Amino acid sequence: RRTPRRRATAVVAIDSYAGGDGRLSPLSTPSATRAVLEAHGIGTKYTLGQNFLVNDDVLKKIVALAEVGPRDRILEVGPGIGTLTIALLKHAASVTAVERDPDLPAVLADTLWPWRETFALIEKDALDLTADDLGEPLPNKLVANLPYAVAATVVLDYFERFPSLQSATIMVQKEVAERMQVGPGTKDYGALSLAVQYYAKPEVVMTVPAGCFMPRPNVDSAVIRLTCHDKPPVTVSDEKMMFDVIRASFNQRRKTLVNGLGNAAGLNLKKERVLSALQKMGLPPAIRGEALTLREFAALTDLLAGERL
Repeated sequence: RRTPRRRATAVVAIDSYAGGDGRLSPLSTPSATRAVLEAHGIGTKYTLGQNFLVNDDVLKKIVALAEVGPRDRILEVGPGIGTLTIALLKHAASVTAVERDPDLPAVLADTLWPWRETFALIEKDALDLTADDLGEPLPNKLVANLPYAVAATVVLDYFERFPSLQSATIMVQKEVAERMQVGPGTKDYGALSLAVQYYAKPEVVMTVPAGCFMPRPNVDSAVIRLTCHDKPPVTVSDEKMMFDVIRASFNQRRKTLVNGLGNAAGLNLKKERVLSALQKMGLPPAIRGEALTLREFAALTDLLAGERL
């Protein structure tokens, strides 16, 4: 765990910002973002999915929607140059950010200098983050503009690894956000929908046009608020098996459950066994995974595992 201590040589005029123009973050404009990058001699790295938010109204809405308050300990993934981080630090008790780009710690040491006592930076791949990295007390909210490529993995991994999280307010690709909140019978419903809804109640709260970023991405984004359940909404005898069943059900989503689960490597389920379980649940033999709710997947798993409802 590292906290920036020394200012960078090329200092951007952050300390002098008084907020008189009403902006929540002094970095939330294209010109300010460009000035920081140029002062530190770096550019945007497409391989890391870097798109810097340059719209202060969006920042204000994210902080409000996340209900960030003076007692909150925020975890942020991919702070970039600190645009959202500053907005969070102005409202929260502390912010801990994880960043893998080796060029950005020096930038953050500069831009976040006024908040150095309440900001901590972990220089690590977000997918490798552990509770030991974070220390005590653990964060209670995740607020982040997540790189598209790892957004779903980060959210699900963190819900499992960090039970202290009460909510996640994240900006992701619009299509991913929509998949997280949909229900059975829709084309976007799938394993991601069910996994997210096992841990939290999802709600897409805002669409963010591509023009709010620099450089401009090819797709629009959305902010989704995930409110963690106090306990899972369903009870299942074997959680791992349930998610294996769910993944197998959507690997070839046009197949019936009988064929999809019966042919799934690793599950070792005979088609007759799957058919028998469906009959006990009163479901038709030709039903597909996209028609089942989370509760029905839990019930199916219990039957397949030999448990009684």
